[in-house]
Amino acid sequence: MAPPKYAGLSGKALSHAVSTIATTGFLLFGYDQGVMSGIISAPAFNNMFEATRDNPTMQGTVTAIYEIGCLFGAIFILWMGDIIGRRKAIMLGGAVMIIGVIIQVTAEANTTPLAQFIAGRVIMGVGNGINTSTIPTYQAECSQTKNRGLLICIEGGIIAFGSLLAYVVDYGASFGNADLTWRFPIAFQILFGLIVSVGMLFLPESPRWLLLHERHEEAAEVIAALRGWEVDSKETEGQIRVIQDSIRASGFEGRKYTPFSALITNGKTQHLRRMLLGASSQLMQQVGGCNAVIYFFPILFQTSLGTDHDFALKMGIVNMIVYSTFATTSWFIIERVGRRKLFLWGTVGQMTSMIITFTCLIPGTPGPAKGAAAGLFLYIASFGASWLPLPWLYPAEINPIRTRVKANAFSTCTNWAFNFLIVFVTPIMISNIHWGTYLFFAAVNACFIPAIYFFYPETAGRSLEEIDIIFAKGYVEKMSYVRAAKELPKLSDLEIEQEAIRYGLIQSGETFGSKNESGMGQESPSGDDRSSPIRGLVHDQEKIQ
Repeated sequence: MAPPKYAGLSGKALSHAVSTIATTGFLLFGYDQGVMSGIISAPAFNNMFEATRDNPTMQGTVTAIYEIGCLFGAIFILWMGDIIGRRKAIMLGGAVMIIGVIIQVTAEANTTPLAQFIAGRVIMGVGNGINTSTIPTYQAECSQTKNRGLLICIEGGIIAFGSLLAYVVDYGASFGNADLTWRFPIAFQILFGLIVSVGMLFLPESPRWLLLHERHEEAAEVIAALRGWEVDSKETEGQIRVIQDSIRASGFEGRKYTPFSALITNGKTQHLRRMLLGASSQLMQQVGGCNAVIYFFPILFQTSLGTDHDFALKMGIVNMIVYSTFATTSWFIIERVGRRKLFLWGTVGQMTSMIITFTCLIPGTPGPAKGAAAGLFLYIASFGASWLPLPWLYPAEINPIRTRVKANAFSTCTNWAFNFLIVFVTPIMISNIHWGTYLFFAAVNACFIPAIYFFYPETAGRSLEEIDIIFAKGYVEKMSYVRAAKELPKLSDLEIEQEAIRYGLIQSGETFGSKNESGMGQESPSGDDRSSPIRGLVHDQEKIQ
């Protein structure tokens, strides 16, 4: 019996299709992150939207209002993500973004163009907030342990390529007529939105979400299709039962939706701690200064170096090439180096680059200011290789299955709230405190180092279910979770079950779904059943305890 197929694909081909659509969603995110950089100070745009001309506060508002929409989209997933599922949420996000784009590009001078443009920015942001809250979770739940980090890092890294594409399109459009200068770069986003929304029509739902909703037959088909297995194979059955054990361990069994109260619980599952770890990574990504460089790089060149708009756009393209180049480095080292070291290395690089930037700007003359430009290039290289992808990966894998959607949405809410703050205040800070802006970001980055070192456990090479064991071990044995991650050896599926019993996440009588629960037989991947000596020993030990 052949593996089931979606869009005529199974196994690696289907996994690649899932990754392609997920990556396109983040390509669109990156494109929109960069598109306003070359537009906001363009004469044609300022002629249409007069309030933005030579007004850093209004420029910051028009650019940052998008983040408010993203925040609303993330809040929507916080409430509705468990209900509508990953697949429908991504399709909805793409469709909403298309609507927002249409509203923006149809603004006309004889109406209220700025209000319409801002409304379109907000609506498009809602769609992006939905997608950025959902896509990393969807990718994590459809990926294998060995390549989960790589695939989500590719998603995060592709943001840089989206920003590069936006700078190139902005520059090319600047040679056209007034309408082409700003309407085309914005309208171009419709293409990505269509790929995401239409592509998801043919792809499967997350198997973990299906099992949460007790849709066992569909989950078996999806797991088999993604792995290239037969539906009734031992491998498919074993994978389902490991996920079901994780559901039981999180206290989710018998409930379709996660109550918000679950987010603030601790104990063996450490829901609150894990949510805060994910959210803090998103917070640090934003307050570290990335958007002060990405969104306003051309403006920084014009104000700090005194260049014209054309040269600033060219330097913006060079900056995005550096950004994209270094964003790919995480793809090759994320599983070898691990999350913790990459977080730390990236933070040191960002801090150093901000120190270079502010010290070169202190004299206030064009000569030393060129050194500040070098500092900004170093910053974007350090950020692209580390802090760009990691905060999208870490929350998606650090949170347990019960709270993953809501906790990941909360992390994304944190991202967009502080994204808005930084994008809004950066032009004002540059206008008023000049080089002090970069001194502030250097100090903030220095504060990240102890937080990461003492509180961020390593998750590289771990299945999502193994990460549950790390936190149970830390709680039960009263040790730091960083140490628990270091001491816990890599576990097989059977060992995960045994450790879950050992730490009280599940009871031995609850292990492995029965035929009525999963629609599958009771034989394990290794051929042993519930009466095997191993399982009998585990059951007896549980009775003694």
